[in-house]
Amino acid sequence: MAKTKFGVAVDEKTVEKVDELVDECDDLGVSRSEIVEAILTAFVQSETNHVERVREIIIRKRKGAL
Repeated sequence: MAKTKFGVAVDEKTVEKVDELVDECDDLGVSRSEIVEAILTAFVQSETNHVERVREIIIRKRKGAL
């Protein structure tokens, strides 16, 4: 499957969590990009209402509640 690259900006707390996952998966030799792709893949393949969930997350982040 072809891949498309795009840049994203994330807060330092999120970067730290992603880096922790990279460290914990050291035996796989994964990169931040692979971790983020895995997280996005798991999210979009889940049975959740994606629009509702994304809106909830955005609202909570904007209110400083996340």
